[in-house]
Amino acid sequence: MEKLVVTLVGRDTVGIIAKVCTYFAENSINILDIAQTTLRGIINMVMIVDIGPSRLGFEEVTETIRAVSKDVRCIINVVRDADLDSF
Repeated sequence: MEKLVVTLVGRDTVGIIAKVCTYFAENSINILDIAQTTLRGIINMVMIVDIGPSRLGFEEVTETIRAVSKDVRCIINVVRDADLDSF
């Protein structure tokens, strides 16, 4: 299991979560946990995902999710879960 932490922030519009989840499903990336809130029209979402079953590695996910970020007009960042232990 290789866990990533994916964060998203931007103006809330219809379909943001659907498009992000579709990207994960199409790339065999399993969503382990998700938290989302909207405050005054700003969406903030954190997802813990497992890329173990995927053909994509960390670098490829970081690169290919940029297209989703542009499509939903939100900032999406990806970090390795293990990297959070170094702080």
